[in-house]
Formats: sequence, C-alpha cells, structure tokens
Amino acid sequence: MARYLVGIDNGGTVSKAAVFTEDGRERGAASRRVEVLEPRPGWSERDMDAMWRGTAEAVREALERSGVDPAEVAAVACTGHGNGLYLIDAQGRPVRNGINSTDSRAAEIVACWKEEGVDLRALPKTAQCVWPAQPNALLAWLREHEPQSVERAASLLMAKDYTRFRLTGEVRMELTDMSGTSLMNVVEERYDDEVLALFDLPEMRRLLPPLVRSADLCGRVTAEAAAQTGLAAGTPVAGGMFDIDACGLASGCVDGRQFVIVAGTWGNNQYIAREPLVDRGLFMTSCYSIPGWYLMLEGSPTGAGNLEWFVREFLAEKGELLLQAGAGPVLGWADAAVAGLAPHEEDPLFLPFLYGSNVGYPARGCLLGLTSRHTRADVLRAVYEGCVFAHNTHLQRLYAFRPRPEVVRLTGGAARSAVWAQMFADVLQVPVEVPEGSELGALGAAVAAAVAAGLYPSYEAAVAAMTRVARRHEPNAARGEVYARRYGRYLQAVGALRGVW
Repeated sequence: MARYLVGIDNGGTVSKAAVFTEDGRERGAASRRVEVLEPRPGWSERDMDAMWRGTAEAVREALERSGVDPAEVAAVACTGHGNGLYLIDAQGRPVRNGINSTDSRAAEIVACWKEEGVDLRALPKTAQCVWPAQPNALLAWLREHEPQSVERAASLLMAKDYTRFRLTGEVRMELTDMSGTSLMNVVEERYDDEVLALFDLPEMRRLLPPLVRSADLCGRVTAEAAAQTGLAAGTPVAGGMFDIDACGLASGCVDGRQFVIVAGTWGNNQYIAREPLVDRGLFMTSCYSIPGWYLMLEGSPTGAGNLEWFVREFLAEKGELLLQAGAGPVLGWADAAVAGLAPHEEDPLFLPFLYGSNVGYPARGCLLGLTSRHTRADVLRAVYEGCVFAHNTHLQRLYAFRPRPEVVRLTGGAARSAVWAQMFADVLQVPVEVPEGSELGALGAAVAAAVAAGLYPSYEAAVAAMTRVARRHEPNAARGEVYARRYGRYLQAVGALRGVW
C-alpha cells in the first residue's frame, strides 16, 4: 500500500517540495527560488510558467533525494501564499504574469473603497479588511488598466491552485485560499453575488472556479505532469490549503488553545475558533482547513523577507550565497553575527516596511539611530528585532479578542534560527515552541494529503501522528524589560514619521 505523501509549497520567494512518511517524517526535500519581477514601483510579479518549472524541478529532486518509489506516493497536496492573482485562459495558459501578495499597485482603489465605506459594508460577509494585493482590488485595477487581460481570462486561481491545475489539468478553487480574498461570503462559506456587487465586480463571477475543501480529491497527476515532476501518473491530488492553514496544521493547531506565528515573507499571527470573528479591528477571518473552524489572523508583509532583502542588497558576498544556495547558510551566518549582541537602549531601530506596513498608512522601511560605532552585526540585529516588533504589534491587536497564549508555536523562515526564535520569546515574554521539520508548509499540505488518501480518519488524528515539537525557548525576563522599552521607542518612531510618509 502507498504510504508516502508529497507536500508542495509555493511561497513568496521560494517554491518547495518535500516527501514525508505517513507519520510525518521528512524523507527528502528540495526548493527553487522564484524570481520576483518588479517592472514598476509597487509591482511584484512572477512568471507563472517559470514558477511551475521550478516547482516541478523541486518535486523531482525531492523524490530523488528521498529514494521513494513514486508509485508508493499515496497523495499530493499543495499550499502557497494567499492573495495575489493568477489568471489563466480557456486553454489553461497564463494570461499575464502572476501577481504576488506583496503587490501594491491597487492601493488607490483600496483607498477609494475605504473612503466610500465599501469595506465596512462588505465586512459582515467577508469578515476581513481589504488591501491592495487582494484579487478583488487587482481585478478592479486590471479592468481599468489592462482590460485585455480580464477579457482573455477564463479562471482566477491562487498560487497553489495554479500548481494543482498544472498537476491535474482540473480547474478548482480551494476554500481556505478563496476565503481570504474578499471575493466570497466567509461567514456562510460560499460565493455571494452581493459581495461582488459591493466591490462593483459582478462580471467577475465567471472567473470563480468551483469550490473544494482541503482534503477533497481534485484530480490525478497527468502523464505530462508526471514526466515533468517524476511523480507517478494517476497519483491522487488533494485540494490543499492557504499557507497559513498549512503552518497551523504543522504546528498542531486543531482547536482554540493553540496560537501560531508564521514568520515568513508575511508576518502572520493566528488562532482558530468555532465561530467567525467579524470586527473592523481584525485584519482577517478566513475558513480553516478543518471543517467547522475559522482562522483569525493579524498579518502584514513585514516578516522575514526584510532580512533576505537586506542581505541580498547590502552584504554582497552573503547575498551571492543566498542566491546560489538558499537562505539556510546565510541565516546561520547571520545568527552567528547576532548571537553575541545583547539588546541595548541605544541600539539602532529597523522599521520592517519594505513591502508594506501594518500601521494604517503607507510607511516605508528605514534604519534609525545609527552611529559610527555600529557594525553590520548591529544592523542585522535591528532587522531581526524589527520583524519581531511588527509581529508584536499584531499580537497586541489579537489580545483584544482572546486571552494571551500560554505558549506560541513559531513557523516560517525565522523559526529556523534559534537566535531569532529566542528573540521572539524574549520580546513576547511567552514560551516559544518550534515544530519539527524543515518544510512546515509542505508538511501541513501533506497532512491534508494523508486525510484525502484515507491514511487517517480525521485531521486531528493526522496531526497527532504527523507533528511534534523540536525545541522550546523560554523567555528571559531581564531582556524582556529592555525589549519592552525598545518596543516603546519603536512605536514612538512609527508615530513620529507618519508626517514624512
């Protein structure tokens, strides 16, 4: 009987694939960097065909590294960044470049919606804020500036739904991803023409594919996809999920007790509950991968992508290593540089707003408080800290809706760094646990694949068998006091610079 599982994760900057045993042990993994195209200020795109080729190569390499016979793979599932926009035509060809979740070209459209109160009228149904990289805003922008793209389009997909389409040839939209787009009724878990009408997008209804759930079987690997990926033709493919859901499952999040931080390109902070939370003070409520649960999230593009940008642009030799070998070696080098530095009042501050902000206005990234005695290790430390402070801003908002957690599970690129994870514990003054595994997004997808293949009767059973904690970081109270004062300075700086931006 086939007992292996393949998870695929199309992240903001890297496409990853991993092969797992039925108890969640990683047998082989591989990745390919996604080239981010920025043809104009505020634009963030990717070549969809190139993304698929890189994904297929990563799957093939992961299988080869695992030594697993592709015929023994029970199922495949995909995850990926939410929002953005991936349009295909009636023949399944990309209409244009895919658009990433860090794109801001539609900012003026979102500002108009907010000025006119459209976002608040839609809130009882969508249960989330609106922002420029959501597909509703991007569709409105394309209709105005690239009408030919909308005319050619036959289907709207998210990143992982496009990958699943390339695997199976079947066009489907998975619920957790769609529930984060402001294009559906999240509370009732269905498409809703009234939602489209509120955003003046009624004609876009034709682009919305049939909805499926994370563990639904959504086709099988085609012969063409098998030749490209090394998977066996006919392998079942599950619906998959939004990457925040995948990280939630890989962190053991199956009820309302868990609290999860995803420190990746986006800095996401989340928990789940039986009832959807609809509140203008919350960033987003979406449908969770486990039926009957909703995911409440505070997040923004203020995460670990800031470190990658800094290394790439300012540390030439390390930036070259990053491009050649991935983030792992660079993160180890950065950890060594930062590890010996304790927080001090006079250290520089970094505002992690390179791709967007979480402060209610279009702030930009910057370093404050540099002196001639500061080194690049001090600056690296400021980048680490700034990203943690951005997460803390979101957490403080979530605490208005739920008690502070007894423990936090940390995932995403920052979780690979013991130094960064300890900083999270010290800033938050909460124990931080890091789940086991190098590719947690792919593991979360594999959990859905395991349920879809019938290896486990439920998500709860699959999570219990496939996930575990690798390490735990206890908070340092003395450092916490220093960080509390520095976080106060961070907030003061954000407020003082508002007039500049």
